[in-house]
Amino acid sequence: MDFSSLSPLEEKLRDHFDHTFLVNFDDPLLETWKKLHSEKVLDLRVMKNVGMESTAQLVWGWANDLLFSREKGRSCCWKAIAHENDINSASYTLFPSWFKSF
Repeated sequence: MDFSSLSPLEEKLRDHFDHTFLVNFDDPLLETWKKLHSEKVLDLRVMKNVGMESTAQLVWGWANDLLFSREKGRSCCWKAIAHENDINSASYTLFPSWFKSF
């Protein structure tokens, strides 16, 4: 696969994670964060879970959505790794149910 064809995924990653403020959907200060977002103080992203494990799974899903829509099952992402810093990271490893190895 030509990695340049993954630019839509790169854009989605940049939009969601680059210079943004991530918060869980059930954060007790969510309304405060939303207000600060509306005032353009921060660029808020509300997630189901901001943990590295969930983030790796989210990115894995985005990658496979793109790959399936373009490749129709010929290729897949089987592992995604999320790094918060040098100490905190997690990976999500799974072959999508629709992937058939040739």
